[in-house]
Amino acid sequence: MKQNGKNTQRNGTADRRHFIANSKYARHIEQTRASAIVCSPDISSETKTLLKVANPYLAYAMIVRALFPLPDESGTVDERAVVGRQVSLGKNVTLYPFVFIGDGCTIDDNVTIYPHCFLGNGVRVGRDTRIYPNVTIRERCIIGRRVIIQPGATIGSDGFGFAKDGAQYYKIPQIGIVQIDDDVEVGAGNTIDRAAMEKTWIKRGTKIDNLVHLAHNVVVGQDSVIVAQTGISGSTKIGDRVTFAGQSATIGHVTVGDDVVVGARGAVASDVSPGQVVSGTPHMPHRLWLKATRVFEKLPDMRKTLLAMEKKVNELESEIAALRGSKRDGFDT
Repeated sequence: MKQNGKNTQRNGTADRRHFIANSKYARHIEQTRASAIVCSPDISSETKTLLKVANPYLAYAMIVRALFPLPDESGTVDERAVVGRQVSLGKNVTLYPFVFIGDGCTIDDNVTIYPHCFLGNGVRVGRDTRIYPNVTIRERCIIGRRVIIQPGATIGSDGFGFAKDGAQYYKIPQIGIVQIDDDVEVGAGNTIDRAAMEKTWIKRGTKIDNLVHLAHNVVVGQDSVIVAQTGISGSTKIGDRVTFAGQSATIGHVTVGDDVVVGARGAVASDVSPGQVVSGTPHMPHRLWLKATRVFEKLPDMRKTLLAMEKKVNELESEIAALRGSKRDGFDT
């Protein structure tokens, strides 16, 4: 299958379903063995069948979903699952072996929960949600509809709150919850802390990559993207359609406006107004950061030059001082 123009092999045979999402790979069209190519309207070929669409990558995703649908689930509760008291289960709920559902939980229609998941007391899960193995959702947290939670995620763990008492620390109870709205995806190994009070809130449509940490009372707006190994400190407010690239971070209690992009390993140290593209540590406008990075590799040579200049200045100052001293001595004589 072709991904951004690169062929892959399956069982030694080139896959015949190709797409082009980047026009720079159009030059390879005549060499491909594909019988049809999904591409943007600006692509042309005299020998190939082209399926022209405005968004080839989206079309590819829809085609794959149609050709490889999710497997049908049993719609039953395995006898090895543990279901607490006063639990409400909707229609066609699938609970795999060794799932634990606490007291007072509400699980809506068509929810699938895979083995070794833990749902604490009072958790609510919306319809058509899939919770993959080894996920922990602690008490009273709210999960919306069509949410996907990948393996090993922890939702509703205690926020990192401690009051100092002399040399020791006193734990501050974290009494809030986590709320995850509809159509959110939570990556594998995520940790999303419950709020100290009220809620940590992930709004509709946001996609979170693997190994991301969201601290207590964080709010993430709609349709945002948070890439792997990002850390968002407590009480940060993130707007709609924001992108945090890999290994980026914020300090606590900052606001990141709508449509902001934070570059890889960028560290947001203060509020960022809407529409900005920032990078670096601490963050700065992306174009300024690019200029700064071009200087970094020159710093060793610049240091040598500066030290040589400093040595020369010191030598000149010594010569000037000696010359002045000799003139003064001659005048005194």
